[in-house]
Amino acid sequence: MVLRAMTAQNDSDKSAEVSVVFPAYNEVDYLESAVEKVTQALNEFTRSFEVIIAEDGSTDGTAERAEELAQKYPYMQHIHGEQRLGRGTALNNAFKQSRGKVLVYMDLDLATDLKFLKPLIEAVAVEGFDFATGSRMMPESKVERTLRRSISSKSYNFLVRHMLGSKLRDHQCGFKAFRREPTLQLINEVGARHWFWDTEILVRAQRKGYTVKEIPVEWKSGRKTKVNLFKDSYNMGKQVVNLWWRLKRE
Repeated sequence: MVLRAMTAQNDSDKSAEVSVVFPAYNEVDYLESAVEKVTQALNEFTRSFEVIIAEDGSTDGTAERAEELAQKYPYMQHIHGEQRLGRGTALNNAFKQSRGKVLVYMDLDLATDLKFLKPLIEAVAVEGFDFATGSRMMPESKVERTLRRSISSKSYNFLVRHMLGSKLRDHQCGFKAFRREPTLQLINEVGARHWFWDTEILVRAQRKGYTVKEIPVEWKSGRKTKVNLFKDSYNMGKQVVNLWWRLKRE
């Protein structure tokens, strides 16, 4: 079963089946290729979509390239940030301005193989889940990354499950789909403005009783990571503790 196909959209359309958001900070080398590849993938099962570049105060020409692509493709939108406010803030702004019934976000390096885009979206649009997320921790997943990053990720997800009560195995995979209504409600409660946004929205979704599906993926880092393993691991650990404390008081 696939999403309903529609004719090409124009500016007068008020809704779309799918909105795909790419958060972007200094991503000029990845931008055009990612847009072209995700467009090809989406065209295989729906004609009703938009692609949003949530550009977050870039300084390397990403903003200019995103604007060129938005002028070239009628289904594209570029949301520009004058200064860097964080990936979470960029996603919040993009989702609020989107038109899709299913909201998707993924990283521009396309580390997750796009053959999983259709099952990710259909988990929400067809199967009825409120949220869906790619998981690098499932037995069926195929993942290529360093041993150090693998240990760090497993430790982090163990901490989230045991401190925050999550049932999920992987919270930080940049490959997620959301049903529009609960997402727009939840993002007003999410305090995280950068990397921890992924974890907080999934934890809050589960606490609200929303359904979340994890799907196995094939994942391979497509670039030199922007994550500082030691600094960001420390900061993420602090945010887990801070969220645990906030949730106890809510």
